[in-house]
Amino acid sequence: MSNSLNLTPELRAWAEEMFGKIDAKMSKMTIRSRNKIPDGVDENGVHKDRFEEGKKWFNKNWWCNGFWGGLNYMLWAYTKNEEYLKTGKRSEELMDEALMNYDKLDHDLGFLWHLLSGASYKLTGDKASRCRNFFAANVLASRYVLNGGFIRAWNREPDWSIIDCLMNLPLLYWAADEIGDVRYKRIAMAHADMSIMDHLREDGSIAHICEHNRETGELVKTYGGQGYCEGSSWSRGQAWGLYGFTISYIHTGEKRYLDAAKRVANYFIANCSDDWLPRIDFRAPAEPVLYDSTAGAIAACGLIELAKILPETEGRYYLDAAVNMLRAMGEKFMNWDDNSDCMLDYGSVRYPCDGDLKKAGVHISIIYGDYFYTEAILKLLGAEFFPW
Repeated sequence: MSNSLNLTPELRAWAEEMFGKIDAKMSKMTIRSRNKIPDGVDENGVHKDRFEEGKKWFNKNWWCNGFWGGLNYMLWAYTKNEEYLKTGKRSEELMDEALMNYDKLDHDLGFLWHLLSGASYKLTGDKASRCRNFFAANVLASRYVLNGGFIRAWNREPDWSIIDCLMNLPLLYWAADEIGDVRYKRIAMAHADMSIMDHLREDGSIAHICEHNRETGELVKTYGGQGYCEGSSWSRGQAWGLYGFTISYIHTGEKRYLDAAKRVANYFIANCSDDWLPRIDFRAPAEPVLYDSTAGAIAACGLIELAKILPETEGRYYLDAAVNMLRAMGEKFMNWDDNSDCMLDYGSVRYPCDGDLKKAGVHISIIYGDYFYTEAILKLLGAEFFPW
């Protein structure tokens, strides 16, 4: 059982103010984007719709497509504003077509459905949502490579694992608990163990992509992935590892996951504590200065959970770091214009190794940035709903 946070009156007042701004903006966005599956905004600040056929961003199975509905369910759980519930349910309806597109499904099933249908089932008891989540859980479990001991990432590379997949494991932990079948949990823990061994470096940094020998599980090679280069330190990968290992500890109580999470957390904090605004890659050249706000939002969620798990004297270090990041991003990156669908700005898809910032998606609005920033603020306020 995790501890509650002992916030100062000043910090609680700040968190309440931030949530008030989020709620005021989202209460408008949820209505005007109800029939969309957005993951960012266009040049006019309007949500792009991944389900809008004929557009370059059209992709019904895009890995980010569960965050919008999940964000609305999370807001409904806290506010009981029925408009958020309506949008969450509409997102599930739209996503049914993606669920049946089996050839396009990969390791991101937790992002796509556990935050959406899993949230719906936890909050409303909807049996259809439960079925969607179980279908997704079984597809994810089927991607486990028996001899290799890892969950296969994308469909095009049969021997790759990525650190992001730690955040999809809650779907398997849920399935194990829901029907009392330990196989799902064993697959999740085997993948988490592999991630400690192959993705986590001694200094607490993370390798984004690992290639394995699928017959033995042996590590063959690491890749830079969305970071600067092989051997570098993509900040969102660090954040996935920080929060992902923390979540595995929450579901299993296994100390090795807590120890791993703390190693990554200490590394993350040391590399962004100058101004608390994470760069895209902690080992990239100093110039140009390129940020990824999504890394900060994800990391803040993990840091707050660590603060709740650990004794207060130790946990305060992680809570202070999370608050410093959230405050810095709130001042520099949050967009409160009610007429714009951009909320957390300065997210970045990947490091622009070829120098093309637009092609790399640098300093843009990304839906999972909004999701995790909101989740972090709700954690500070003591929200009971835990979507993972």
